[in-house]
Amino acid sequence: VSTQSTWGPTAGEPLIRHKSIRKVAFTGSVATGKRVMELASTKLIPCTLELGGKSPMLVLADAEVGKAVEGAIAGMRFTRQGQSCTAASRIYVQEPIFEKFVAELRKRLDLMVIGDPNLESTDIGTLINKRQFEKVKQYIAARQPTTTWHACAQLPALPGYFLQPILFLNPPADSAIVREEIFGPVACLFSFKEYEEALTLANDSEYGLAASVWTTNLATALDATKRLQAGFVQCNQNIVVQPGLSFGGIKESGMGREASLEGMLETYTQKKTILINMK
Repeated sequence: VSTQSTWGPTAGEPLIRHKSIRKVAFTGSVATGKRVMELASTKLIPCTLELGGKSPMLVLADAEVGKAVEGAIAGMRFTRQGQSCTAASRIYVQEPIFEKFVAELRKRLDLMVIGDPNLESTDIGTLINKRQFEKVKQYIAARQPTTTWHACAQLPALPGYFLQPILFLNPPADSAIVREEIFGPVACLFSFKEYEEALTLANDSEYGLAASVWTTNLATALDATKRLQAGFVQCNQNIVVQPGLSFGGIKESGMGREASLEGMLETYTQKKTILINMK
């Protein structure tokens, strides 16, 4: 194993262009993924791309609110400061339980401890670097003045790139915080009336990496998991990728599958037809 810690143009591009490379797997931004695919195409070699996400979470009125709130915290990866490609950053909650859901989510997040990531008592640490810290702050600052938002938990009296979990309520559907991957502790919550409306809103994205639906109705669960446009869909849970389960996205979230036997056979091996005549 060789690890190169540098920039794409100085390491990634020469690596892909090298004559001994016959397969490329990339995890990163959509723009860089397209460049990787472009370079791979010049050699006609396969590539697996796991790119960005803006994952929707649908919470139906019949869902267990407490369980769904815990699922939102886990799904948004707040303990990773929201720095996850599968973060459930678009949460759609049916109107009858919307206010209760928001109140319980805020209450639960307020109990989380932001601080030194080396301490067992800490729930939320810092963002990875100053560049990402400033980028997330710019998204927050660019919100619409009329959009209701809440900053949860308390910032520590420590130096570092700390940010509070931020919840935006019903922001404009065409705003940057809704359309673009932020990669920070920022979630957008929306209320909806009808199930079909929620599916339309959830699928209205250039991304298609992960999604989840929360309901106690099996028929609804089966229908939603089938119709949600994402490569990794769950019902009543937001667990991380598990070994043996194919993982990957559709649309601009990438192509190909990994983490499974299926992914290995389809993207890391090639079929060969052999005919032998011993006469």
